[in-house]
Amino acid sequence: MNSQNLLKISRQFGAPVYVYDAEKIASQYQRLTNAFQGVGSLRLNYAAKALSNISILRLMNQLGSGLDTVSIQEVKLGLMAGFKPESIIFTPNGVSLEEIEEASALGVQINIDNLSVLEQFGSKHPDVPVCIRINPHVMAGGNSKISVGHIDSKFGISIHQIPHLLRIVDLTKMNINGIHMHTGSDILDIDVFLYASEILFETAKNFKNLEFIDFGSGFKVPYKKGDIETNIEELGKKLTTRFNQFCEDYGKELTLAFEPGKFLVSEAGYFLAKVNVVKQTTSTVFASVDSGFNHLIRPMLYGSSHEISNISNPKGRERYYSVVGYICETDTFGSNRRINEISEGDILCFKNAGAYCFTMSSNYNSRFRPAEVLWHQGKAHLIRERETFDDILRNQVDVKNLFETPKAEVIK
Repeated sequence: MNSQNLLKISRQFGAPVYVYDAEKIASQYQRLTNAFQGVGSLRLNYAAKALSNISILRLMNQLGSGLDTVSIQEVKLGLMAGFKPESIIFTPNGVSLEEIEEASALGVQINIDNLSVLEQFGSKHPDVPVCIRINPHVMAGGNSKISVGHIDSKFGISIHQIPHLLRIVDLTKMNINGIHMHTGSDILDIDVFLYASEILFETAKNFKNLEFIDFGSGFKVPYKKGDIETNIEELGKKLTTRFNQFCEDYGKELTLAFEPGKFLVSEAGYFLAKVNVVKQTTSTVFASVDSGFNHLIRPMLYGSSHEISNISNPKGRERYYSVVGYICETDTFGSNRRINEISEGDILCFKNAGAYCFTMSSNYNSRFRPAEVLWHQGKAHLIRERETFDDILRNQVDVKNLFETPKAEVIK
């Protein structure tokens, strides 16, 4: 999207506002599909947690994607968006058996990541096909908070517990139709990913009725000019060759599955915020925007870098600014960034705001969450209205009568 269209959207819908480019989402989906075109059966399950607006889910369904979900609410959103139950996989962590049974009753693919629930579910529902999430004990991902396949991770069943796992499957006679792993996000070294894949292939040999192998995702996208990213094309060539060889040895063509989230929507997203104050201190020039980590928490939570540009003055001379928000504690989006000269009232654009931005937003400081807009076929479409004060009060129960001072009884 170009700056002029983004400025028009900020004027039409106000700022702050999230904007998503449908064409970019479609091109990322096609890029991933092309990288694995040598596989006989490929399934891309969009990770709903990245951006779960129902209009985005409908777009993914239209593109041919399946859906990766981690909560019963995401399952229900997916069904409302038109996904067929069999195209949805439910991969929760630490949820109750009741939630898993509720998802199973809706007909979606169940993916279990711990022995306790596996035994309970298998004992009660041995005929329901189940996928098993394996922890390959491989450290991968951009940082410790998004690395989920290492030995100390709470995710997945340890490869060292395979004998126990097999005993549960044998005793319950349950049907294991899939094997799954997810090593982490922002994967840079595809050799580490391929190494973890070998562990998954070796584990898969223990199960004779598999229909698919799910390799998770975590593919890194660039966050600034010259930034490194996962080489999807090279990974596609290497993993396709190895997967096809495994299927030949297995004696059956399986489906190769991924669950991309950030890869599909991150670069398609833009977050627009208005500059409230330009503040010069003894050592820093602050550009304070009409937003904060209640809308974009990733820089503070993960140390992630989002490119920031001044779309109101794209040809202005560059100066150094620290871009901060209005939250009442450390709330810095970027320190000493080189940005075209900023004036109060300008609109700043934060790139890579499609994944884990709105979905991790909050009403901290009793602030409203912004609107969401989808740019599709040259037009802007409102897909979520900006919150109002009524939304802040919704579901609150005002017990003001508890604190009223009783009136003194009048003696006549």
